Order: sequence, then structure tokens, then C-alpha cells
Amino acid sequence: MKADGAIHPAMLAPCGICCAVCYRHLGRKPCAGCAAPGGGKPAHHGACKIRSCAGERGLSHCFECGLFPCPPVRRLDRSYRARYGASLIRNGLAAKEMGVAAFLAEHQSRYTCAACGGVISIQDKVCSECGAAYSFEEGV
Repeated sequence: MKADGAIHPAMLAPCGICCAVCYRHLGRKPCAGCAAPGGGKPAHHGACKIRSCAGERGLSHCFECGLFPCPPVRRLDRSYRARYGASLIRNGLAAKEMGVAAFLAEHQSRYTCAACGGVISIQDKVCSECGAAYSFEEGV
């Protein structure tokens, strides 16, 4: 998948995951993103307590909540930092400070393959188009 145009704001999940760089979105049947209305999402999205909590509070993003980062977000952040070197708490704080559009533009730049313009998966750090491998610093 090529990094065409700006990342839609619905691609920033409430927890801080940028769905546009998720391997599910980059797969054969692209996921519409956690915050997008309608179906087309993996089954585990329906059971996401973080997404449900944000929705119940009328929030688009967890960083809008006075309890951020709450224990569930902290647990998921710890998992993402350990497995993928990405901090969802940092993502949320950056999106809050910069604004969602500016955060997503920066994220798009970071996860676009320099060789072919494909999208780099945050999980496997491989370009979805040419297969080039990338490495990223912890906590970004």
C-alpha cells in the first residue's frame, strides 16, 4: 500500500495507535481503523475496552480524558513499547500537543518507505510494497 494523501483522522485510534501503519490495515482486506464507523474491523476491535471507554465518555481520543493515561492504556503502551518500540502514551501526548492532523502527518513521514513510498508496518517494520526492513528508536 502506498502512502497516498494525508492520513485520515479516523486512523488515530483512541488509545494512540495509528491504524494506517498497522499490519491489519496494510493487509489484503484493509481494516478501516479503530475510530472509523461501520464494520470491516477484526473481531477483537469490538471487545476493546479502551475504545468502548472513550466512546462511553464521548471522547475521540484517550488523551482528551482527565484520567489519561489510565491503567488500560498504560498496559497497552507497555506491550507496544516492548513488542514494537512504539509508545501509545507518547503518541497521545504528541497528538494532544501538536493536533491530530500534524501528528498524523509526522507519523506518515516516519512510516513511509524512502525507497518506494510504501507504508512501513509498525509491527514488523517492513515496507508493505518493496519489503525493505526498517528499525526505529524505542518510544517513538
